[in-house]
Amino acid sequence: MGSNSGGGNGGNNGGGGTDDHGHGHAGNLAHRVPDLGALELLLAVARLGSLGAAAREVGITQPAASSRLRSMERQLGVALVDRSPRGSRLTDAGALVTDWARRVVEAAEAFDAGAQALRDRRDSRLRVAASMTIAEYLLPGWLLALRAERPDTAVSLLAGNSAAVAERLLADEADLGFVEGLTVPPGLDSVVVAHDRLVVVAAPGHPWVRRRRPLSAGELAATPLILREKGSGTRQVLDSALGGLARPLIELSSTTAVKAAAVSGAGPSVLSELAVREELTMRRLVSVPLSDVSLQRALRAVWPTGHRPTGPARDLLSLTRG
Repeated sequence: MGSNSGGGNGGNNGGGGTDDHGHGHAGNLAHRVPDLGALELLLAVARLGSLGAAAREVGITQPAASSRLRSMERQLGVALVDRSPRGSRLTDAGALVTDWARRVVEAAEAFDAGAQALRDRRDSRLRVAASMTIAEYLLPGWLLALRAERPDTAVSLLAGNSAAVAERLLADEADLGFVEGLTVPPGLDSVVVAHDRLVVVAAPGHPWVRRRRPLSAGELAATPLILREKGSGTRQVLDSALGGLARPLIELSSTTAVKAAAVSGAGPSVLSELAVREELTMRRLVSVPLSDVSLQRALRAVWPTGHRPTGPARDLLSLTRG
């Protein structure tokens, strides 16, 4: 009776007893429970009856397997395997621990399968939001390259102005975005993926085309232009560079519509060099030199702060910077 009482007091009062076996220290579970590799080794020994054969099955040397088994026995405080020239046989405690180990390993396999299913679901689709210029003139090439790498990933593209791209990302309606404004919208991280230049363009018959000297920033700012809507990256860059704009001659929601209006002779415009390359080559539009202001801009990939792109979004991002 005295022995039982002493054992009880030692177990209750000794810090080591409480730390090793108490149920209130969930944070120490990883120290008290053998790792999955050790449990898989024990299951292999139970199934094969040989430490050497078990070591080969799990892909380690026999000395390493023997060391791992001894370490697990010390951790649990019980002998698990009787070793003899005839092979390795589980002790009674070993048989019980093996039964528990099987359940733990099965649960880990289910966990792994579930995580893989989540990755597969994530990798099966990619939602991209991009401002108009990038969506029309850069993304098609990037997405073709992504398709070669990930043929099973379904891609959806939402095109809008830079403000709309930010809204999509922050509402978790897109996995990766691309914007062309001066600044990164609040709540987003970014990286520059390309550079672009805005150019003043007009139809061949416009008076600006016959000018002998470049247009000044003041003249451009004072002239009603065919422009994209507020919130577009193009409009933001132009407004900032000129320190303000005259009331738009026409305000349109797509680059294609702005180009068509300019080509028709409705008035001059300022557009991405990427967007008007063909029109300039075919002389449907003419570039008007600008004297004293730079309209260079950075094109950026963006994503919610702290959520670095993964899976297909990460792959697409790497392709844009290739």
